[in-house]
Amino acid sequence: MPRDRAATMVSPADSAAAPYDFDLPDAPAPAPEAARPAPKPVRAPEPPKPAAKAAPKPARAIALRPVDEPRLRLAGGTISRVNLVVDLAVLLFAVLAARAWEGGRAGLASWDALWFWLGATAVWIVGATALEHYDPIAEGRRPMNDAEVVTILAMAVTTLLAAVDLAAGAGVPRVSHFLVTFLPLVLALRMLVFRPLSSAEGPIDEVIVIGTDAMGRMTGEDVEKKARRRVLGYLFFPDEKRPTVLRPPFLGTSVDLESILRTTPVSEVYVAGDTLKHASAMQAAIRVCEKFGIPFAVPASPFRFDRARPMARQATSDGYLHYVTVDAKPYQMALKRLFDIASSAAALFFLTPLFLGVAAAIKLGSKGPIFFKQVRAGIHGKPFYMMKFRSMVVNAEELKAKLEKMNEQSGPVFKMRNDPRVTGIGRFIRKYSIDELPQLLNVLRGDMSIVGPRPCLPGEAAKYEPWQVRRLSVRPGLTCIWQVSGRNQISFEQWMYLDMQYIDHWSLIQDFNLIFKTVPVVLTGRGAS
Repeated sequence: MPRDRAATMVSPADSAAAPYDFDLPDAPAPAPEAARPAPKPVRAPEPPKPAAKAAPKPARAIALRPVDEPRLRLAGGTISRVNLVVDLAVLLFAVLAARAWEGGRAGLASWDALWFWLGATAVWIVGATALEHYDPIAEGRRPMNDAEVVTILAMAVTTLLAAVDLAAGAGVPRVSHFLVTFLPLVLALRMLVFRPLSSAEGPIDEVIVIGTDAMGRMTGEDVEKKARRRVLGYLFFPDEKRPTVLRPPFLGTSVDLESILRTTPVSEVYVAGDTLKHASAMQAAIRVCEKFGIPFAVPASPFRFDRARPMARQATSDGYLHYVTVDAKPYQMALKRLFDIASSAAALFFLTPLFLGVAAAIKLGSKGPIFFKQVRAGIHGKPFYMMKFRSMVVNAEELKAKLEKMNEQSGPVFKMRNDPRVTGIGRFIRKYSIDELPQLLNVLRGDMSIVGPRPCLPGEAAKYEPWQVRRLSVRPGLTCIWQVSGRNQISFEQWMYLDMQYIDHWSLIQDFNLIFKTVPVVLTGRGAS
């Protein structure tokens, strides 16, 4: 997603290289000497004095000179996804290997063993989600703690096997054979392969730090070294001066936070201020984060800890209290993600004949590719490529500018009932939402969910009112309240209010209700254009 930054910013691509040398604003150059027979010493003019008690202006762009070439890194979270796939493959291998080890029992594989593997897969994914085993941030755990989590998950699967063996007997491998095969393999892969590989990954997400004094500098260092996050830049509090030791660019003052969040995807804002000196500015920054739905962190204590650990869950060892603007409901969220993975994978498998038929119809109906790939704004505005079956002519985006005056929808979105860019087959697949089915791949990848606000274009998000930006605080989805309430027949503002209603009252039960309501809407094509 293009990130329109103010002139005071330096692009994240430049700020990623390390270390940097800063070209700070030069002092005014001395006036040249006139030609004289006997040159006299010339005194350089004094630099201009800053205005007394004036708030610092947003810093000018800082020229950065990378000393070393940046190292090629994998995208954050890649190793975690590979780790999950390999672990499930090892689980299947252990089931089959334990069956082969028994010899006397019926065959290498049986339907009972395969059903057990499916059940064990569900137990493994639910347990791993609850323990954050594949959370990229969890890769910073100590090796012994990581080994404990793997052992707990393996014992959960083994307990399931023991219960099935006790109830059914034949058809499943022996507990001892399975455990001896599975635990060493999955533990060795985690400790010897995936933990070292995780160091090759890039930052998981990006944050902004408000504050440039000692607390702000230490916060930036901790975030980049320990949390595998990238500091996009720093904002000054009104009474702070720009230091010369900070590496990332200076984005402006805390007053500029709202304009920055409008155009820059940010996962969290660290408000690293002194509550005695910066209380009003910190409160204003918190209000902006709440309005935009951006997670933020405020100092929990003026002290820093190395060995001590907090007793309460609300306090964290990084010295900050972390807040979100949505009700997290971690266990329901874990089940939601499990449902997304299982349902999208199953749908992609069973809908393969439909995919082939639609692909053939699109290819025969008009020139151009089968799929249409477009950048959309994901959670917290993070860009991703959304997939669709192509339902328009190839140059649809170029023609859109000529049709802007015919827009039938209010707000920044573009909707036309009889859009001339839509092809013949495109009109059919759009009416029944068949063009949206490739987004099941986005759901499987984790870019989207089955239920959630529809992903918008980055350009549309930039035109949102502040209260509307909060719809980006959750993962976008295939269907939501808007889809079952009339779709294009309701106004843009009503659409936004419905998304806010979904975010503020989310529950897993509500998701299933929306899925059931979506089925008749899709089958009848009601509200589509």
